[in-house]
Amino acid sequence: MGALAAIARFPVKGLGGETLASATLLEGRGVEGDRVFGFAHAVSEAAPEGWARPREFATPRRAPELARVAVSLRAGGLLAASHGMLGDIQGEPDALADWLGPLAGPMAPLRLVRAGAGAIHDTPEGHVSVGSLASLRALSDLAGVAPDPRRFRMNLWLEGFAPWEERGWSGIVLDPVRLRVIAPVERCAAPDANPETGRRDADLCGALHARFGHAEFGVYAQVETGGEIAPGAEAQAT
Repeated sequence: MGALAAIARFPVKGLGGETLASATLLEGRGVEGDRVFGFAHAVSEAAPEGWARPREFATPRRAPELARVAVSLRAGGLLAASHGMLGDIQGEPDALADWLGPLAGPMAPLRLVRAGAGAIHDTPEGHVSVGSLASLRALSDLAGVAPDPRRFRMNLWLEGFAPWEERGWSGIVLDPVRLRVIAPVERCAAPDANPETGRRDADLCGALHARFGHAEFGVYAQVETGGEIAPGAEAQAT
């Protein structure tokens, strides 16, 4: 048995997000306000609204400086974003496209994609991503970097479990919320970008492959029973 250590949501796919004091998890979906926007790159085939494959969006995988961008969702659907070099901006979501352009390199110009009724997760099915802080520390030791949860853009971080224990989970209970684990998270090079410097300073996929023969870290889970949760809540895994 463990506990919920942190909750985060990421209003824009692929960019940094915001830590939440509490969150409402929606049945069949995920954290309210999570991945409701994305910025398609210059040659993307993503429609203006709806789900599209991760490769259609600008992310730190191809532009590591984007790892330094943190975005929060404000009242009225406005976005606030910050970056160490560009400073701060707040406004309508489409206003961020030009602001992000200098960070996107050859992927610019960017254009806004709205999720519509769903969310722009890695798969069409709504879910939350869940990580273990013990596994984060173990992986960081393997890769030789300081543990930084921001690299992985997880919705929920759990504490109190053994490293890598989550690989065998089928369900998670954060009363009243019940989650069903559906798949491991297959990692790309995006977490290699340091959220402080915007530079690639790690080979986390390489460390995972060396240890396990794959690049899976964290799990996706579907919300079977929704509700409100907050850090400190007891976490049971099955």
